[in-house]
Amino acid sequence: MRLPRSIHGRMLALSVATTLVALPVAGFSIGHVLERFVTHGVDERLADRLQLLSAVVRADGSVDRELLARPGVEEAFGRGGAWTIDAPGGAYGSAMLPIAVPGPPRPHPAGAREGIPFDTELGDGTPVHGLIQIRESEAGPVRLGVAVPRAAIEQPLRGAMLPLLATLAIVALVLAVVTLVQLRLGLRPIRTLRERVAAVREGAAADVPEDQPEELRPLAVELNALVRDNAAALAAARASAANLAHALKTPVATLALDLADDPRRRQVERIDATIRHHLSRARGGAVDRRAATALRPAVEALVGVVRALHRGGGVAVEADIADVSVAVDAADLDELAGNLIDNAARHARSLVRVVAVRDGAMVRLSVSDDGPGIPAVDRARATDPGVRLDERGDGHGFGLAIVRDLAALYGGRLTLGEADGGGLVAAVTLPVSAAG
Repeated sequence: MRLPRSIHGRMLALSVATTLVALPVAGFSIGHVLERFVTHGVDERLADRLQLLSAVVRADGSVDRELLARPGVEEAFGRGGAWTIDAPGGAYGSAMLPIAVPGPPRPHPAGAREGIPFDTELGDGTPVHGLIQIRESEAGPVRLGVAVPRAAIEQPLRGAMLPLLATLAIVALVLAVVTLVQLRLGLRPIRTLRERVAAVREGAAADVPEDQPEELRPLAVELNALVRDNAAALAAARASAANLAHALKTPVATLALDLADDPRRRQVERIDATIRHHLSRARGGAVDRRAATALRPAVEALVGVVRALHRGGGVAVEADIADVSVAVDAADLDELAGNLIDNAARHARSLVRVVAVRDGAMVRLSVSDDGPGIPAVDRARATDPGVRLDERGDGHGFGLAIVRDLAALYGGRLTLGEADGGGLVAAVTLPVSAAG
């Protein structure tokens, strides 16, 4: 039998299998004990009849016919069954019980209650159960036998087995309910641990409680160690990216100053943009998905910066931001939203709208402008690194690529569409943090 993949399913399957084996075995064992008990009671009554039957046999082996002929004596010997006396002087008894009974049984002293059980069939095929006894007399051995139909044993047994089977069925039902309750209570710590691990992953908790059942405590300790190691690795990756950016920033800036009026300055700026793009990807590869950043203050701060940068261009920037926190690092959110808002402001004629609304477990941040927009056939490649669809003005074609990569690393996506009245609308989805 192939066990289920879940622990709950395996334990339930093993419990069911054990119950299906144990209850029939218990029923068979109890039935066997009941049969022996009923048979013992029948044998006790037959032993009394044997003792009564032996009273009509004299010491010389002859049968006291006068006593045997008294009213009711013969009926008492074989009440509900049959009897026989096989003496040296002749055979007496019920015609239904054969004189030849399986044997030879062991002789018993006169007056002994013991008899040897036997099972046979009468001449008409009726199965009987009885006792046989051999007594020693002066004339030779005397064989005494009494029997009752097997129904005298089977009927009480059937009467007891029906309630027994009903009881076993009730026991099986109770065991099933107890097993389900036991599994639910027994596996509750595992479900709780899973929920706490999910809370750590979503940023709602810093670690997993180590106050767990004995079997789960080592797992909780190892999970916390893994969380600390990941945090250390994330910090090291961010530090390396920051160090690399710092190391490259000054030489590239110096080179740009040296080439102030040189046509090659444009290539230096392109190198600078390429470096920033790949550093952003390197930093994004180590994103902290447990972060929580308030969206409204972060976006409103970026809107203020963009307004200041484009004050002389006659472009207005409006913002309507939901009061929600996103599971995005603050620096990554600044770069992601900043690229979208700055890109819209550079291409807008007069207005940029920034709107953020919550949609279930995600936030949709959309930035629209009233500029020329991007044709539908070009939108797919507009997010490729280094691609510029509009060669006018500054820029190096990495802004949308950075937004796309960062959004994907946090489980979101970037989509480009046509704004109402023309222009471009760039919308990015970001996960809501566990803190709300």
